[in-house]
Amino acid sequence: VFINNDKEKKKKESIFDLSKYIDKPIRVKFQGGREASGVLKGFDPLLNLVLDGTIEYMRDPDDQLKLTEDTRQLGLVVCRGTSVVLICPQDGMEAIPNPFIQQQDG
Repeated sequence: VFINNDKEKKKKESIFDLSKYIDKPIRVKFQGGREASGVLKGFDPLLNLVLDGTIEYMRDPDDQLKLTEDTRQLGLVVCRGTSVVLICPQDGMEAIPNPFIQQQDG
């Protein structure tokens, strides 16, 4: 027996609009404490990122949550969206309206 609920699958849509950061340097923090920066070349709704000229900021071997001055050149990388915790522009941040607040029609 096949039951069709006539429900269309919603396309997964990102609440972020990263298109304004294409070809601009960004910094990314990952689960587990790793951090990297590079030029954003592409992304998808799941926040998978393509970064070019990527630099990883090395962590302190004694305290994994502390970054050291050491870096490692990675070049072109694909960052898996499920591990991304934070994305910010290299040149600072700007305030945005909270995307989770429901707008009231008034």
